[in-house]
Amino acid sequence: MHNRMMVTGAGSGLGREIALRWAREGWQLALSDVNEAGLAETLKAVRDAGGDGFTQRCDVRDYSQLTALAQACESKLGGIDVVVNNAGVASGGFFEELSLEDWDWQIAINLMGVVKGCKAFLPLLQKSKGRIINIASMAALMQAPGMSNYNVAKAGVVALSESLLVELKQQEIGVHVVCPSFFQTNLMDSYRGPTPNMKAQIAKLLEASPITAADIADYIHRQVAEGVFMILPHDEGRMAWKIKQQNPQAIYDEMALLAEKKRNKSKT
Repeated sequence: MHNRMMVTGAGSGLGREIALRWAREGWQLALSDVNEAGLAETLKAVRDAGGDGFTQRCDVRDYSQLTALAQACESKLGGIDVVVNNAGVASGGFFEELSLEDWDWQIAINLMGVVKGCKAFLPLLQKSKGRIINIASMAALMQAPGMSNYNVAKAGVVALSESLLVELKQQEIGVHVVCPSFFQTNLMDSYRGPTPNMKAQIAKLLEASPITAADIADYIHRQVAEGVFMILPHDEGRMAWKIKQQNPQAIYDEMALLAEKKRNKSKT
């Protein structure tokens, strides 16, 4: 390990906080995002925290931009040790309301962006025997109503991570997947969906959370150090996942009631 990390979606939110958490230990950071102003702010904060690195604009939908980022990591940092596939967007709406374009947009960024990130950086990780940290969501495990395209994309990130965990073990590449619940973030800036009312409902849940992106980044740091594969930062998330594993029907019944409430709210 040479303490070199790449983070997508590093211009704000959880991506920025992950970069800062590792920067405090003097890591070199390759910071990418479509938000160049946000990237500049993150790099300044990284340097203030004791790290260093560089920024590069990167849209994770474009594989050539990710391979160019990997090449930049090789030329500027001599390689990479940890890849954090964090870039993501929010969406919502009941299945009958979501267009196929809504599905394509969500899958292209939240799932295929992670697939392409892993693919582009795998050769460097094979050299460094590094780690992949994929950011999914509790939505991948609990499938809340009114966000099916988001649920499916994030569930795909979990399945991909499980696949890589077993396939890359012999190559000594570590894999982790993070499934946070609601926390204070600017995720809603990217929200796309047919129902404005639902956006307001989700935004309220995010704002009401006592947990910040910095708290999540701290928890990820500890769990990665311990070698934990599935990282569930929220107490209620860990509890809900345990219940679902033991009694999935109880969760389905709860989600059906939630769907009814959401439908009633969206009509008002």
